[in-house]
Amino acid sequence: MLVLVINCGSSSLKYQLLDMTNEELIVKGLVERIGIDGSVITHEKIGQDKFILETPMADHSDALKHVMDALTDPEHGAIKDLSEIDAIGHRVVHAGEKYANSVLITESVMKVLEECNELAPLHNPPNILGIKACEKLMPGKPMVAVFDTAFHQTMKPEAYLYAIPYEFYQDYGIRKYGFHGTSHRYMADEASKMLNVDIDDLKLITCHLGNGASVSAIKHGRSVDTSMGFTPLEGLVMGTRCGDLDPSIVTLLAEKKGISESEVTTILNKESGVLGISGISSDFRDLEKAMNEEHNKRAELALKIFAKRVRFYIGAYIAEMNGVDAIIFAGGVGENDAYMRDLICSNMGNLGIKLDPYKNQIRGKQTILSTNDSAVKVMVIPTNEELVIARDTNEIVQLGRR
Repeated sequence: MLVLVINCGSSSLKYQLLDMTNEELIVKGLVERIGIDGSVITHEKIGQDKFILETPMADHSDALKHVMDALTDPEHGAIKDLSEIDAIGHRVVHAGEKYANSVLITESVMKVLEECNELAPLHNPPNILGIKACEKLMPGKPMVAVFDTAFHQTMKPEAYLYAIPYEFYQDYGIRKYGFHGTSHRYMADEASKMLNVDIDDLKLITCHLGNGASVSAIKHGRSVDTSMGFTPLEGLVMGTRCGDLDPSIVTLLAEKKGISESEVTTILNKESGVLGISGISSDFRDLEKAMNEEHNKRAELALKIFAKRVRFYIGAYIAEMNGVDAIIFAGGVGENDAYMRDLICSNMGNLGIKLDPYKNQIRGKQTILSTNDSAVKVMVIPTNEELVIARDTNEIVQLGRR
């Protein structure tokens, strides 16, 4: 079965085409600056050079038309006709409490997604646009929604409820939902395979660390807690997001600066995190360069604060689960940044966490980084959310055909 995976952002679109017979990646690509001057598609058939085309794209329908043209291009494409694609899997950020698993997209599912726009105003609308555009270009083709929030629906009320009047949860759905669920789920499954231990017998802490970042506690294959909350703003310090914050700061800043609370929220989402602390960049590579080459103290401080917050959640989740078997790193920082992994794991020897400095000097490779005598395994597992989406799509469509 050929599965096309679509991941729509507000002005971007990532895609992959996979042959699920052997889970082979055939094509991957990225469309950027949709609806903005300088729209461009970067398309790569595996084994060939990248094909780059800059052309106007007014909306996601235009972008997907160019994706379909690239997929069927005689020179750069991988298929002769769109009919060869058996199903489409869509990454959808938010499903509220409606879905705890991936689902075949129907009219009723679309209605739920639109109802969740209020919970994810920056993410769900472009996800929905991508679904509608695919429906228009390939009518009748089965499509599956795979949700970022679904994996965390196994959390208990004591983990997901906030200590505010209960009716706010009942009336407005205000609770912790968690995100990056597809990535956390992938890490947990792969760790089980690497350790050759049934996932039902494992306690895991998964760290998805990139510009957006979150940590999850996974006990017996189920998410029991996660750092992101009602929105992706809660939890860790991130590239441009503040993470955990005293809510009184929002009203104080609004008063002091004479701006609206929504403008403060924009600052907390886009001008804070390690960017806000350092005043340099949201890119950890830039910060480490500034720290090492320019001895920039604010860059060093930003990195230390990030590491401290990750370590804080790791410690909390060890306590929550009464132990941990493995800690897994993924995401652009988690997979590639040896300095940050070392900074996070330092001073945790009493918790049984011992990082091997030599093993830690790797980038983007699935491996175990801990010393042989470490009671807790420390691992790097490069995440593959697209493969999870393709697997779910393949399984759901195949079941529907039986």
